[in-house]
Amino acid sequence: MSFMIRPMLPEEYPLLEEFLYQAIFVPEGFPAPDRKIIRLPELQLYIKDFGKAPHDQAMVAEAEGQVVGAAWVRIMADYGHIDDETPSLSVSLLPAYRGKGIGKVLLETFLASLKKGGCCKVSLSVQKANPAVHLYRQLGFHVFKQNQEDFVMVCRL
Repeated sequence: MSFMIRPMLPEEYPLLEEFLYQAIFVPEGFPAPDRKIIRLPELQLYIKDFGKAPHDQAMVAEAEGQVVGAAWVRIMADYGHIDDETPSLSVSLLPAYRGKGIGKVLLETFLASLKKGGCCKVSLSVQKANPAVHLYRQLGFHVFKQNQEDFVMVCRL
């Protein structure tokens, strides 16, 4: 499958609502949460007024004429927060485009862009059961802290 990675355009920022929903890990055999879940204040942190803060940055994966994945960062007090200088990373793909290598290329490209822009490290929160943990490790993320269900991982750029 052919795809391209590019910066997210400001007029595409509303798409982050869908990609935030897609970023919610749903274990096999469990029902997906109601879409209203992204209205919770702790999830709105990831997307509300995106693009207005100086550290807000995003890239997308585009295939078949549509945006099929997004990776974005912002400095916020979210689940993956480690300090006030480290942006938290979010990433997701539409279900039909997972497992095709698109996410890995999207993240590699985005991390390289962040590094080029002067970012020293990024953090994220991921459930231990999420298969994406393996990808994050491949890309240089290490466990910064953990609780019973989640890892907070950091990648030095």
